[in-house]
Amino acid sequence: MSVQQEAGVDGEALEVWIDQDLCTGDGICAQYAPEVFELDIDGLAYVKSPQDELLQDTGATTPVPLPLLTDVIDSAKECPGECIHVRRVSDSVEVYGPDVA
Repeated sequence: MSVQQEAGVDGEALEVWIDQDLCTGDGICAQYAPEVFELDIDGLAYVKSPQDELLQDTGATTPVPLPLLTDVIDSAKECPGECIHVRRVSDSVEVYGPDVA
């Protein structure tokens, strides 16, 4: 995927990660963006790599594809566990999620 395909609203590349300690396992994220999120056998949500591999390491991130930006943002907004974090790749500043001021 090119940087343009992973770019946010201002052309910035974005990445997303899930704090599994806060995940409630509701699966809303996987409903909104199944290409990016998936529930594992443990009942928690994880991000997936661009190659569709489940990333289970703590703090694992994956690029946000531009066509899915709205779905990923909606996932972060609707998540009852407030555990989805979307941040800029360039400076790791969260732009969507529970830590946005």
